[in-house]
Amino acid sequence: MFVIANKEKGLFINEQIRAKEVMVIGPQGEQLGIKSTKDALTLATYAGFDLVLINPNGNPPVAKIMDYNKFKYENKKKQKENIKRQRESNLEMKEYRLSVSIDVHDFDTRVKQASKYLEKGHKVKGSIRFRGREMAHTDLGRDVLLRFAEALNEVSDVEQKPILEGRNMTMILIPKKEK
Repeated sequence: MFVIANKEKGLFINEQIRAKEVMVIGPQGEQLGIKSTKDALTLATYAGFDLVLINPNGNPPVAKIMDYNKFKYENKKKQKENIKRQRESNLEMKEYRLSVSIDVHDFDTRVKQASKYLEKGHKVKGSIRFRGREMAHTDLGRDVLLRFAEALNEVSDVEQKPILEGRNMTMILIPKKEK
């Protein structure tokens, strides 16, 4: 028997169940055996719960006696928790390019933008590309990146200190954890 489910997770409750017989599972998870849908509904009503069709494609279909509203509430709670975990693992990283000879106003603008991004909970990558003779003065680039981290120290922690890779120096900042 193939059943087309309703919109809410495919679960039929109480009078929506159209099967003649169902395997009934009690409120504590105990198996009550195969009963007619009418008898199972009577048992559920007597216990003060709902009869919920868990597996409509089983032979016979499986129905459980439970508090359906509590079940929906807990499922919604689990979904929110999963979305929250997923959001934490899918943090974006925004790159801000600085230069050795960056102007004060440009620096402040980048700090302000990075601060907004960190407050949203995302990572920030500060990078400097050394051109020409600037390669002889990588310490100046390191100072700019450290100044960038210092300007953002209220909203961020340094995850990766400045590292020189070829002509690029990068540093990664992560949002501060709430305590």
